[in-house]
Amino acid sequence: MKAFLILEDGQVFEGTSIGSGREVISEIVFNTSMTGYLEVMTDPSYAGQAVVMTYPLIGNYGICYEDMESVKPWVSGFIVGRLSDLPSNFRSVDAIQRFLEKYDIPGIEGIDTRKLTRTLRESGTLNGMITTNAQYDLEEILPRIKAYTTGKVVEAVTCREKYVVAGDGPKVALMDFGVKKNIIRSLNKRGCEVTVYPALTSAEEILQSHPDGIMLTNGPGDPKECVSIIEELKKLYQSDVPIFAICLGHQLMALANGADTYKMKYGHRGGNHSVKDLSTGRCYVSSQNHGYVVDAEHMDPAVATPAFINVNDKTNEGLNYTGKKLFTVQFHPEACPGPQDTGFLFDRFIEMMKNA
Repeated sequence: MKAFLILEDGQVFEGTSIGSGREVISEIVFNTSMTGYLEVMTDPSYAGQAVVMTYPLIGNYGICYEDMESVKPWVSGFIVGRLSDLPSNFRSVDAIQRFLEKYDIPGIEGIDTRKLTRTLRESGTLNGMITTNAQYDLEEILPRIKAYTTGKVVEAVTCREKYVVAGDGPKVALMDFGVKKNIIRSLNKRGCEVTVYPALTSAEEILQSHPDGIMLTNGPGDPKECVSIIEELKKLYQSDVPIFAICLGHQLMALANGADTYKMKYGHRGGNHSVKDLSTGRCYVSSQNHGYVVDAEHMDPAVATPAFINVNDKTNEGLNYTGKKLFTVQFHPEACPGPQDTGFLFDRFIEMMKNA
């Protein structure tokens, strides 16, 4: 069955439908990872977005449900150049086509993903519609596509109630803004007992549990939409509990301390982004997925100073908070998908809790 990707600028890409046949409007973003498509689809940070995989052949090692980073996929749509119809992998239990159908996610294959990616790089992130309706009316649907916003998606992806992952080491209170499973695993395998809290949990409830440390996780959407969460983070900042924040958590803590964030032209999404540690000059390859960034140039150095920068565009990738047991990063030290070069940051967090 034919499918169409219609961008808000009026461009139309024709391909073949994969997965669900339903119609969807979302932000269209691209990911440069060569592998890890299942982790991408199940990353809650992609809620409200359809993902274009720039690598031309996707699906060759099939689907292994053990590798999912959440209980379900969160992408609104999935866009590939060519879909492998014969996956080969001893761990594979399913194919992408059936996976998308199972979770009612529309997709499209057979389009020129190189041209689409160049469009997104030149024009910036665009909204788009995936549809199988060949009788679409551009005049009718373009205003709807342009009007789309992801909205307050953190509330949609967070857990409904708190739960505990047992461990015999430091007790970590984790605020789930859209957490990937490997953040919890990375803490748990280092011995931490991790209590996962819904995103809208009050600072008072968290502090009353007397945690050894607090983890602020990744998540989707515009950080400035999280007004009530930012107010609670101001209270956590005032405590003396060690805090480590990743991605959206990094942005929210910056906003809670008077910094600003802005939307990037097309963001950083992939497993090959170089970041530089400003304290050592050493560079690491990191996994990233974000469309917003902290404006660190106007951050009060009495509050926080840059810790990492992106080697390519010099945007901020991390902050050290002055006089506080608190550091934050924009990239993903837990990877999944991507390199685990910066996994040592979890060890730094563990050491910080032990010293406290």
